[in-house]
Amino acid sequence: MALDRIQLADFRNHRDTLVEDTAPFNLLIGENGAGKTNVLEAISLFAPGRGLRRATLTDLPAQQGTGGFAVSALLKTGPDPVRIGTGVSPDRPRRRVVQINSADAPAVRLAEWLSIGWLTPAMDRLFSESAGGRRRFLDRMVLALHPGHAGQASRLEAAVRERNNLLSDDRPPDPHWLDAIEAQIAEAGAAVAQARSDTVGALQEMMAHLPDTPFAKPALSYLPGGPLSKDALGVALRESRVRDRSAQRTLTGPHRDELQVVMAAKNQPAAECSTGEQKAMLIAIVLAHSQILERNGERRPRLLLLDEVAAHLDPVRREALFDRLRRGSAQLWLTGTEAAPFSAILNEAAVWHVHGGTVRRV
Repeated sequence: MALDRIQLADFRNHRDTLVEDTAPFNLLIGENGAGKTNVLEAISLFAPGRGLRRATLTDLPAQQGTGGFAVSALLKTGPDPVRIGTGVSPDRPRRRVVQINSADAPAVRLAEWLSIGWLTPAMDRLFSESAGGRRRFLDRMVLALHPGHAGQASRLEAAVRERNNLLSDDRPPDPHWLDAIEAQIAEAGAAVAQARSDTVGALQEMMAHLPDTPFAKPALSYLPGGPLSKDALGVALRESRVRDRSAQRTLTGPHRDELQVVMAAKNQPAAECSTGEQKAMLIAIVLAHSQILERNGERRPRLLLLDEVAAHLDPVRREALFDRLRRGSAQLWLTGTEAAPFSAILNEAAVWHVHGGTVRRV
């Protein structure tokens, strides 16, 4: 089960690109700026959300193009492939369109058809940057285990935004209207928090059985930003109205959750570890998550996008990474500036050379 016949039209520097005859391992080789990551970004848009760069829709169309873009692919889930596509039209550049078998669908429906995860160089700073980045990282893993999480997270975000607007208004908010909004936050928030907590627990359980080497083993903790139950969260929101109105924002709830990561062998916060150790812990988390999906018998096609993942790994860790990936069932997409670091998988990979926004099969 995999993606094939991936087409990019007016996307970033790809005017008209077709990637077909894919394999379990798919390798994109090219110099910096050639458009390798753009292909991965296009694939990442087959998941709910803003893709692996979190770019706005207006940043995605090709320069000097029409102002729109389109990305489509065949999703092989059985005898009858499913055509999925997304993009924007030039006349409505801020509205994302999603189609499944030529029928319009909300973006959250994409999570019902396939599971996509990724690891990019920008994520090397995950442990030292804001808690929001770690929540998004956790939510992508949650989404792979709980497809309905996207809808709950969207409802939570919309309700918190509406409550913040009321709290920051010059006029005192209508308490009955606040009651209704807080009920939405409590319901969606409890579901989001429970899914996050369950996912972190499953990751911890899985990593407990993994070897300490060659990837540094992290210890994960889920730190909730508020009560976990719907009723308790509703009470906390009502009781915090005066404080929140003073702050002009909601200070309690899952939108303030934190994912805490510690290097187990040193009992050292990940943010204080070396760049290499942080990278190794990220890989360990991604691999553990992939194994959870395997154990749970995930039936949706799975993709793992690994951008420049081999660049800073020594040969031992590269070999271990490829071996672990080989044992899974996800379709793998990797990028690199040269083929040498991928010598262990070249004989089993579909390889493309990317240059100037064009893709050529090697």
